Amino acid sequence: MSSTTTVETISKPNVGVFTNPDHKLWVEETTPKTDQVKTSKGKDLPEGWVTVAIKSTGICGSDVHFWRHGAIGPMVVTDNHILGHESAGVVLAAHPSVTHLQPGDRVAIEPGLICNNCEPCLTGRYNGCEKMAFLSTPPHDGLLRRYVDHPAIWCHKIGDMTYENGALLEPLSVALAGMERSGVSLGDSVLICGAGPIGLITLLCCQAAGACPIVITDVDEGRLQYASKICPRVKTYKVVIALSPEDAATEIIRKAGNVKPAVALECTGVESSVASAIYSVKFGGKVFVIGVGKPNMTVPFMRLSTQEIDLQFQFRYCNTWPRAIRLVQDGVIDMRQLVTHRFDLEDAEKAFETAGDVKSGAIKVQIQSEVDS
Repeated sequence: MSSTTTVETISKPNVGVFTNPDHKLWVEETTPKTDQVKTSKGKDLPEGWVTVAIKSTGICGSDVHFWRHGAIGPMVVTDNHILGHESAGVVLAAHPSVTHLQPGDRVAIEPGLICNNCEPCLTGRYNGCEKMAFLSTPPHDGLLRRYVDHPAIWCHKIGDMTYENGALLEPLSVALAGMERSGVSLGDSVLICGAGPIGLITLLCCQAAGACPIVITDVDEGRLQYASKICPRVKTYKVVIALSPEDAATEIIRKAGNVKPAVALECTGVESSVASAIYSVKFGGKVFVIGVGKPNMTVPFMRLSTQEIDLQFQFRYCNTWPRAIRLVQDGVIDMRQLVTHRFDLEDAEKAFETAGDVKSGAIKVQIQSEVDS
């Protein structure tokens, strides 16, 4: 593409993808209304806000969970609720106070809105904002719409990057936060538990960081084959449910040529997988949990204690998006193979069924609206 701006025609009605406490999923009209988007020209927006035409949105596992189960921990769907938080699009209008964005700019949307007053915000760890409004997490409606209004400060320019890659910047941000806080560095032996989208993107990051050897685990052979496709030097281990965590760890270490992991990046949140990671890492190693699990779980405490293993956790991300954009623009991280299924906005129900079906072979499903290449 020769230009970093795009001319957008506002014609179709604004629709969103909804769920509710009865676990229904449907598409219907929502705000902002199309007529408002057409006529506002930004003057009716709050100070510092822009209107964005959403072009690509990835379906996250949390979206599927809110639809099927109605809750993740204390976050509960209590009313009609719009899903989606992995989005990229094009600016349609900007409030006159916005100077760094203009209509036609391509942007990826960071979905967390913060208070800028609490200690986490003021110390730069805004993912812990005490008043966080994270779009798609109840009660805050998400980004799976044709048009959205959003603070300009959380709309990151992506230049001529495709909208598809722009929407993948959100899960890449999750992986980058894990890489930074876990301290993975050149030559580290690394275990990645889970070959879903976050695990696979984490694999790409570990590959780029020079980690070796790398072992990735999953219960699904197809996902492990996908891991080998995007990172030919990775060692794969298919999880055997009947094995104890100790025995699984023995097999994982064998896969790595008897090199114990210095860092395990746990991307499933499954209790048995966390335990296997704890039994795998070396003395003084680290198990870093990126995945989201059940509210309470049992861990091998004495293994952690006697081996001086650090058990650390992650909640979303902060200060990652500019770095994520650079990594994709410079070709350091190539996520193009991760999107396996694409659907029109009006076909959202089919998109969610595909994303939630382990037999579909889906890695990342995106819902797209009049998208370019």
